[in-house]
Amino acid sequence: MFLAKKLQHFLIACFFLLSASTFLSCVAEHEIRILHMNDFHGFAMPYKPYGSDEAQGGLAYLASRAENLRAEKPTLFLAAGDMIQGNNWANLFQGKSSIEAMNVMGFDAMVVGNHEFDFGQAVLRERIGEANFPILGANVVGLNELKPYIVKNMDGITVAVIGVVTDDTPVTTHPKNVKGLKFLSTEETIKKYIQELRKKSDIIVILSHAGFSADTELARKVDGADIIVGGHSHTKVAKPVPINKSFVVQAFEHGKTLGVVDITLKYGKVVDVSGYLEPIKPTGKQNKAVEAIVTKYQQKVDIVMNETVGEALVDLDGVNVRLQETNLGNLITDIMRRTTGADAAIINGGTIRTSIKKGLVKVSDVYAVVPFDNYIVAIKLTGQQIRDTLEHGVTGVEDEEGRFPQVSGLTFTYDIKGKKGSRVKDIFIGGIPLAAEKEYTVATNDFLAAGGDGYKAFGDSVKSSRDYAVIGGAMRGEKLVYIDSGRWLRDVVIDYIKTHKVISPEIEGRIKEIKG
Repeated sequence: MFLAKKLQHFLIACFFLLSASTFLSCVAEHEIRILHMNDFHGFAMPYKPYGSDEAQGGLAYLASRAENLRAEKPTLFLAAGDMIQGNNWANLFQGKSSIEAMNVMGFDAMVVGNHEFDFGQAVLRERIGEANFPILGANVVGLNELKPYIVKNMDGITVAVIGVVTDDTPVTTHPKNVKGLKFLSTEETIKKYIQELRKKSDIIVILSHAGFSADTELARKVDGADIIVGGHSHTKVAKPVPINKSFVVQAFEHGKTLGVVDITLKYGKVVDVSGYLEPIKPTGKQNKAVEAIVTKYQQKVDIVMNETVGEALVDLDGVNVRLQETNLGNLITDIMRRTTGADAAIINGGTIRTSIKKGLVKVSDVYAVVPFDNYIVAIKLTGQQIRDTLEHGVTGVEDEEGRFPQVSGLTFTYDIKGKKGSRVKDIFIGGIPLAAEKEYTVATNDFLAAGGDGYKAFGDSVKSSRDYAVIGGAMRGEKLVYIDSGRWLRDVVIDYIKTHKVISPEIEGRIKEIKG
């Protein structure tokens, strides 16, 4: 009898020990923290953004600050996509440098961004395999290395993190990079997994690379998400935005800020959410391990990139390329038009990723501006197809989307208040009004020529050719009149600057917004 009672007491004690975390989550007040960053794009070194004389960012400084913040309370460290591509520090190593640093920083999870696909699926699989943390993509079908979600126990609180990437990914990377993959609706995907996870999670976090507008719309339409940690639109969200019962956050770009979200729970329910953006500047302490990784790869970059190719007499604006004509957009499209002998040139503003300050121009500057492995092509388009192309280009100007056009050899006006699809008004090529039935030669890059960023007129023109074929990844057809798949656009730009030595492009009124 005595032994039986001792056994009973022992089993009761075990029960309470095993269920302590569950008991605490239901009774005690808890605080947890989420640290987040997005759209890093490989900007590991501090730099002076266009229009600023103050250096910002620096991954080793961010890592040090994150380490201090994590020490204060149970913390999740999340990355909302576009981490491995963009700046030379990442591009020259196809993102390997980013993953190595993130491993040391102790990220808990990352959602795949559209630019994670830019080096192709084989490279992405390598990066996923190197990561010491899960990379999520619940709405991506066909890439089994991506996980739909993770569940973490944080001091007795169960947190589920569901990762989704914009379902526009097939048009925001080169189509060949996503061949065989399907990108499901972010909304329907999240509904599915919230239903699965809600009953066994105290907190549900959506780790989203879909853009701030899409995230706020998601918060309005989908119940059950507590926090939506976003990326893709490079939005600087100073503090959590409450929408219905969710809070939407995003931490700008390039590691210039670190997002901090503090969540308070009572009886297993979220009762308070607060947060802020921590500015990151090259002052104070650096994380020594991350600093060593940043330095190691930067030294390799410097060997290649430090060659001076010419001089810019003015600042070259790569910031406003999604909103308006810029002198840098004019320079690059002029180079493309002259290289191909085309009547006009059109690229998406998203091709241009950063600015170049007045002064000496190095190889590294040009590689940062046009980092993608794109080459120049020229295609025959009718006047109507050109109009359709420009109409598509201005449909997302309100949201500063990357399809906004930069042009050469043509001018056009548009009404931002007009109905999408009917915004473009006057178009002139070579100073002569556009003729709808006439055929023109238009220079672009292979990304747009394949229908990237939704530019269907280019892809339709080439694919409608009766002798269309794909040979070694290069498109050939009777509508395609120029192709140089052996030279990246950035190398053509470098050669141009080397030849001319001095550049000073201007705004010329090529794109004019009609203001009623």
